[in-house]
Amino acid sequence: MPTETERCIESLLAVFQRYAGREGDACTLSKREFRAFMDTELAAFTKNQKDPAVVDRMMKKLDMNSDGQLDFQEFLNLIGGIAVACHDSLVLKAPKP
Repeated sequence: MPTETERCIESLLAVFQRYAGREGDACTLSKREFRAFMDTELAAFTKNQKDPAVVDRMMKKLDMNSDGQLDFQEFLNLIGGIAVACHDSLVLKAPKP
């Protein structure tokens, strides 16, 4: 039986694969696939943005090799960054001992 961490990894892989390859390479997210991912999986974030170009800027910043696609490593940089921000938020809100 998989551990909680293994299930989380499986979930990340499954979500990436759900969006990657809808148009073209099954190992990367195109700009349109990334937008679909953000609008569906991180809808609260995209709906709260006043600037509609913020997702395009995020894609450009995440696209380390500037190929116009996000591979799984580049996708994980986004997930890791969000996780760190959530962790930092929880730590800041935690009562001091």
